[in-house]
Amino acid sequence: MKSYISRCKPWLRWLILGITLFFLATAIKNHWREVAALQITGKSWGYLAVAWVVTFLAHIWSAWVWLWILTELKYGGDKGIDFRRGIQIYLKTNIAKYIPGNIWHFYGRIVATKNAGIALGIATLSVLLEPLLMAAAALFIALITLESAHLWLQILCLIVVLAAVHPRLLNPVLGWLGRVKLRSENFSDFKDKYTDTIQLQRYPIKPFLGELVFVGLRGIGFILTLLAMGYFNWLEVPRVFGAFSLAWLLGLVVPGAPGGLGVFEATVLGLLESSIAPGILLGTIAFYRVVSITAETAAAAWAAGDEKARNSR
Repeated sequence: MKSYISRCKPWLRWLILGITLFFLATAIKNHWREVAALQITGKSWGYLAVAWVVTFLAHIWSAWVWLWILTELKYGGDKGIDFRRGIQIYLKTNIAKYIPGNIWHFYGRIVATKNAGIALGIATLSVLLEPLLMAAAALFIALITLESAHLWLQILCLIVVLAAVHPRLLNPVLGWLGRVKLRSENFSDFKDKYTDTIQLQRYPIKPFLGELVFVGLRGIGFILTLLAMGYFNWLEVPRVFGAFSLAWLLGLVVPGAPGGLGVFEATVLGLLESSIAPGILLGTIAFYRVVSITAETAAAAWAAGDEKARNSR
């Protein structure tokens, strides 16, 4: 049964990517005239430039939050890996998320962190805890910004999200995921005790708040891109923010979408097409993807250059 599932996984990933890209292609085909009619003015380029800067800073902030996670696991900062080296590792490996499989940035970060002198179990748990906190933060924002006819259900979901990152619930999950990860990467020299003994000792409030800021910065970048396309309605900002957070979350967790490619765009389109003109929305989605990828690439290049300059001294 397991071997059958393993054989199906690659096909499932391609199927998900194919469906989302087909959905986007159909939307572009139906609304290409509206997209072509968009006017990119000097003011638009200004908004896009600010969106790029905000997105660039968001990735640096995310690297900082990852160092907080290492500290929560009782390793990091002044205890083994300095701030500058940690930022370099995170930003250099982060760009690998666009390689098919959507796991290579995690693998690269584990190896680089281990090579920096941090125990393999800690390195593994840090890259498992980060996306869990990101997902919780994105879901939290979506729940408090998207309108719902069932307020009690939203409150219940918020409680579940906050409880899910409590050490009593999170430690067993992290331990299990860590053991699976160690075995899957063939680290046969390391025993399961590495992930059994390394646990969160307190509620990860600081990293969770940090991930809220990260998702918020990414959402601001998206809203600025929307402004660049000529859309302006402050009353819709909470809804746009919520739709972005939910779409970003699905792009993070759905398999077969390197960097959320396709899944994020299709979700945003589905959630906002009833309130924002399709041409403006499609233009925003396309430009935001360019802004996001170029900002991540620039961050990785900056980290690589900083590392080279530091090593040459």
